[in-house]
Amino acid sequence: MKNIVYKIVPRSLWQPARQGGVFGGAPIDLQDGFIHLSTAAQARETARLHFAGQKDLVLVAVDGEALGTALRFEPSRGGDLFPHLYAQLPMEAVAWERPLPLGEDGQHVFPEEFA
Repeated sequence: MKNIVYKIVPRSLWQPARQGGVFGGAPIDLQDGFIHLSTAAQARETARLHFAGQKDLVLVAVDGEALGTALRFEPSRGGDLFPHLYAQLPMEAVAWERPLPLGEDGQHVFPEEFA
C-alpha cells in the first residue's frame, strides 16, 4: 500500500457506509460526480478550508492501488493534482479510519499514524 489517499467525512455519513460496505459520497461528491480525496500533503489544508470548526469527523486512509483506474489525479486547488474517485468507495480499500477531533486551537488534530 504505497499509494494512500485520504477522505475526511462526517461520522454521520461514514457509519452507514461502513455498515453497508461502500461509501457513495458526501453531498459535494454526489454533486460533482466523484468522491473528493486528498493526498497526505493536501489533507491538512483540506480540513482547514472545507471542514473548519466541524466536529465529529473521521479521517479515512484508503489504499489508492485498490481503487484501480477509477482513481484519477486531476488539477484542482491551485493547479495541484488531487485524487478523485469515479466510483463508490469499497470498504475493502480502507486501510484505517480514525477520529479527526478539534484541538484547543480549533484546528483538527491528525492521528499519529497519519503520513
